[in-house]
Amino acid sequence: MSNFVYLSKEKMREVEKELSDLKTRGRKDMADRIAEARSYGDLSENAEYDAAKEAQGLLELKISKMEEMLSRAQIIDTSKMTREEVGILSTVTVKNLNNKKIFKYTIVSPEEADLEQGKIAISSPVGRALLGTKLGDVVNAQVPAGVIKFEILEIDY
Repeated sequence: MSNFVYLSKEKMREVEKELSDLKTRGRKDMADRIAEARSYGDLSENAEYDAAKEAQGLLELKISKMEEMLSRAQIIDTSKMTREEVGILSTVTVKNLNNKKIFKYTIVSPEEADLEQGKIAISSPVGRALLGTKLGDVVNAQVPAGVIKFEILEIDY
């Protein structure tokens, strides 16, 4: 894997919107909170001021991390991708041959992973096992609980 962060257009817009909101409204709210805490008197013994300054530091850290991620972001254009092989942003329908259950996963960057939405990281054990596979392939994914055997039933974008 390269140093890039692969994002869908939707995720890129979502991150940009959140970053803009944090830099405008978030910073203003934080400044207001610090000003209010400062009005409580002596700063050397002012727990509200200390908490507000700590929260400000965490906000700035979050902004910095989001800016850094966006600086490395590459948008994936799925219209140019083949449906013959599993890649990033592929939606893969698989059959778990251990328990015969069928699952649908979308392979995403670690920043977009959300198992509840069926989005698994390309760097996860299952994501790595599925990457590069073709329709009908059977693959083994080494997970903490053991080995899971998957059959690739469908590949889509």
